[in-house]
Amino acid sequence: MTSASVELTNIWKRFPGGVTANAGANLRVEPGTVHAVLGENGAGKTTLMNVLAGVYRPEEGTVSLDGVPQSFASPAAAIAAGVVMVHQEFRLIPSFTVTENVALGESPRLLVRNSLEQQVGDLAERFGLHTEPGKQVWQLSMGERQRVEILKALWRDARVLILDEPTAVLTPQEATELGRIVAAMAADGRSIIFISHKLDEVTEFCDEATVLRGGATVAASLPVAELDKSRLAELMVGEATEVSIRRTRTTDVGDPLLEIRDLSMRDVHGVVTVDDVSLSVAAGEIVGIAGVAGNGQRPLADAIAGLAPIESGSIAVRDLDITPASPQARVDAGLAYVPEDRLGVGLAPRLNVIENAILRSYKSLTKGPFIDADAAEQMCEVLVDDYNVKVGQLDAPMAGLSGGNLQRLLVGRELAGRPSVVVAAQPTRGLDVQGVAAIQDILVEQSRTGTGVLLISEDLDELLALSDRLLVMHEGRVVAEFDPDAVTRAQVGEAMAGAVE
Repeated sequence: MTSASVELTNIWKRFPGGVTANAGANLRVEPGTVHAVLGENGAGKTTLMNVLAGVYRPEEGTVSLDGVPQSFASPAAAIAAGVVMVHQEFRLIPSFTVTENVALGESPRLLVRNSLEQQVGDLAERFGLHTEPGKQVWQLSMGERQRVEILKALWRDARVLILDEPTAVLTPQEATELGRIVAAMAADGRSIIFISHKLDEVTEFCDEATVLRGGATVAASLPVAELDKSRLAELMVGEATEVSIRRTRTTDVGDPLLEIRDLSMRDVHGVVTVDDVSLSVAAGEIVGIAGVAGNGQRPLADAIAGLAPIESGSIAVRDLDITPASPQARVDAGLAYVPEDRLGVGLAPRLNVIENAILRSYKSLTKGPFIDADAAEQMCEVLVDDYNVKVGQLDAPMAGLSGGNLQRLLVGRELAGRPSVVVAAQPTRGLDVQGVAAIQDILVEQSRTGTGVLLISEDLDELLALSDRLLVMHEGRVVAEFDPDAVTRAQVGEAMAGAVE
């Protein structure tokens, strides 16, 4: 039996706060093959690849290349050994040319422009990576930029290429072209590790597949030709696990409070992120949205909150059209937004606890041109007490709060105005068991008081436990609606992966 080009054995990787990302994960990749690594969000795929790429060092386990054990101290060490990772977020300098980006880091004495452009052009032609070596990167499409990233890896003679969600920003035509490029690299004897949630691409592009769940390998080196999308989806999602809450479904809902009609959006590159989405949330109802990360959930939430422009469609709260309204006007209309990026969008890390607590309502606390400090502190004390936020000094920096307490403060602040509609995006991500239960309790209690809740989450157990109706988004569209009590995890997994009729 020949040595595998890559073999990861019993990899354990833990992070501060008791988070175990990899729990004895295994992966074996043969030379000249395209190997898919699959799993739900949070399954440990990217962490495992970061171990292979030298970004992380595992606490336990071994990494071997061609049968030789390795211990990478840095990504540079992994690259020197022939392992290169192409990340979802391209690492290119827009003002540099294709050639300059490809050769970045080379010794200055080797940088002879005409010669380099010829060499880069020859390499691109060899693998069908159609590009213009002298063109600046800012002029390129997303698909062309990805080719530059792959060229960078080939320029360094990578024998193992890790492609992390490589088609996330590509058009269907560009994704098909990538499949051809990947096949050409494998035919050249290189090993390609293909991380993706798109099962159509996995079955079309890949030779074998390994599935991770909960940080561990649950299926290794499966021949893709012998599997269908339904079986892959079932392996990814697995069986139901225990959840902290099992909510009694609401059958007697009120009038629609949030109505979205024919909403479409594009990102700054012109790629469609939300495609003709319509949905509604009624009083007392929790509507869940499931989907693999990057399928339009975040743009949709930001559009509802007024933080991202829309191309077409309408958004209404309590029959009031808020499509042209500012974010603050939407709050005044009865909308609350708990963003997934609690520090980057929801809270201001450089402000203290009191200042963050009153961000939504400081205008009501003014005395002339100044904020009434006593009233602000009193409001913060009420919020901290009502939502069990554990803090030291109220005038202390936000940095002193744990993730769970940051989230309690954020949720409490957003709900203090008694909103009609709550849009909660990934509200329990990164929290411990107690933090998760606390936030789930708050959302359930809000629905009981007649608030409509739109819950966007990558935690399928959470969605199945809390939602009255479950919608699934794929490639910017709502592709399925389920009764959480009547659907299986495998069915939801299939819809998340696009495997729907």
